[in-house]
Amino acid sequence: MDTPTILYIQGFRFFFYLNEHEPTHIHVSRGDCTARIVLLSMLDITFNKGFKKKEIRDIIQILTDHHEKIIAAWHLAFKR
Repeated sequence: MDTPTILYIQGFRFFFYLNEHEPTHIHVSRGDCTARIVLLSMLDITFNKGFKKKEIRDIIQILTDHHEKIIAAWHLAFKR
């Protein structure tokens, strides 16, 4: 399954699966770690396998800094 990368920052890969569903969310991976984060008004980590608290803080900061770009990419990819 294709997984387009939206951002690649500090070794974190932020991506969507092409068969995504609501709510609007993004996946992030680095090494063997992975997480799923809902991109609503408050960022909500709905799955975390392996990321430490500091890494989660870094991920949240990156998502906050690039929120508009990520939301635009979601709408473009899924025409929603």
